[in-house]
Amino acid sequence: MLSLFVVASPLNFHLEQYDGPLDLLLDLIRKQEINIYDIPIARITEQYLEYMQRAAEMNIELSGEFIYMAATLIHIKSRMLLPRDPELEKLLPEEDPRLELVEKLLERERFKSAAEMLQQKRVVEEAVWSNAQIEHFRAEAGDAELAVTLFDLVKTFQAVLDRSKNRPVYEIDSEEVSVPDMLRYLRKIFSEENEVAAADLFERQRSRRAMICLFLAVLELVKLQALGLAQTGAFGEIGLKRLNGFEAAFSADGTMAAIEEGYH
Repeated sequence: MLSLFVVASPLNFHLEQYDGPLDLLLDLIRKQEINIYDIPIARITEQYLEYMQRAAEMNIELSGEFIYMAATLIHIKSRMLLPRDPELEKLLPEEDPRLELVEKLLERERFKSAAEMLQQKRVVEEAVWSNAQIEHFRAEAGDAELAVTLFDLVKTFQAVLDRSKNRPVYEIDSEEVSVPDMLRYLRKIFSEENEVAAADLFERQRSRRAMICLFLAVLELVKLQALGLAQTGAFGEIGLKRLNGFEAAFSADGTMAAIEEGYH
């Protein structure tokens, strides 16, 4: 995580904290009320590079992710500046060079929103349930498994993400994994197994992008009551288990189509 105080930026940063380059870009976009689908790439690239320059002046070491994103922004900017032959454009329309970046920003924003929502849920639960009430609730459930909340799943996911920073980096630049892909992946996994450790499932993924897409897919299936959360011991691993409504969630008319549309 990076903290940086910038005094000369047009956005006048105040000791902001960013987990990665996407968080920085989202902050730049929010502060200037920019349409995320129409990013002024030249201006954002200039501000992003200024941020990196300020960090260097303050001897703050940036991770490789920030440097890679800087190269990506410069590449997108150069593609947008190149003139296109109008006749060629008619025959072979070029995809907006910003599209892939926009999709990544939208996915990151969804994940942050989900995390914030679950944090608020945890605060509400802690305010409502006393320890005695929780024990009573668990006793009534008549299940040997402990009560597990989505916040516990978020903590597990965050721990896996933190560990992934120390893993070897593989060449996965061409990876196009998405949340709909992960929904299909989960259907295959839970067609063969009834319960899987959440951490193990996340750690099977080769990239942070894949982990985030998988996490969002899990949230969608938990919301549909297709998957449930389980923990067999006080400090045991969080497990994902297939519920009775698993196949129904995938076979319901329009349900998966609506979810997939929401991530396009």
